[in-house]
Amino acid sequence: QVQLVESGGGLAQAGDSLRLSCATSGRAFSLYARGWFRQAPGKEREFVAAINWSGGTTSYTDSAKGRFTISRDHAKNTVYLQMNSLKPEDTAVYYCASSQRGWGPQMERPDNYDYWGQGTQVTVSS
Repeated sequence: QVQLVESGGGLAQAGDSLRLSCATSGRAFSLYARGWFRQAPGKEREFVAAINWSGGTTSYTDSAKGRFTISRDHAKNTVYLQMNSLKPEDTAVYYCASSQRGWGPQMERPDNYDYWGQGTQVTVSS
C-alpha cells in the first residue's frame, strides 16, 4: 500500500511564504511522478506543479511560475512545495498525488494520478 500525507498548511498573509510537505509511506518507488493540486470552494481541482522521478523535470501552472517551487528528496520519499509571495487567490486545500505513469502532458490531469493525500488547508489573507 501507498499513503501520502500532506503537512505545512496554515494561515498566511499576502506576500508570506509557506512550505508544504508530502510524506510517502508504504511500498513507494522513486520512479513515480509526484504532483500538487489545489481545490478552492466551489471550484474544480486544478493542477499546480509536478515533478518527475529523478527531480530533473518540473512543470508549473502559469499562476505558480516564479513563485512556487516543487522539489523532492529521493532518500526521504518526500515531496515539497515551496510557496513564496502568496496571494489570497492561492487559498485552497492542497493535495499531493503520485502517478505510476511516465512523464508527459497528462501530468496536469487529476485522473492521471493513482494515489492521493488527504489535503492540507492553505489560507492567505490580504
